[in-house]
Amino acid sequence: MMPEITQQNLYLLIPAKVSLMADMMAAEGGDIIEAIKSIYASDTYRRLSRESTKMWHLGPVTLTEELEREQRANTNN
Repeated sequence: MMPEITQQNLYLLIPAKVSLMADMMAAEGGDIIEAIKSIYASDTYRRLSRESTKMWHLGPVTLTEELEREQRANTNN
């Protein structure tokens, strides 16, 4: 039986997701450190870090796509 994900234990899942997202971003020719910085500074990360959004259910591809949509929207504003 898998333990329930709560706000108190969500921090255990986030580093792996951020790492996979940063690897994907760096694989597209970016810098891994800059990728990590942009993830942690994003609204996508803020939503991921709140259990109530259930974004922790999403895989790194979907999360990275969400981050890229956010970044495109921010550059268009």
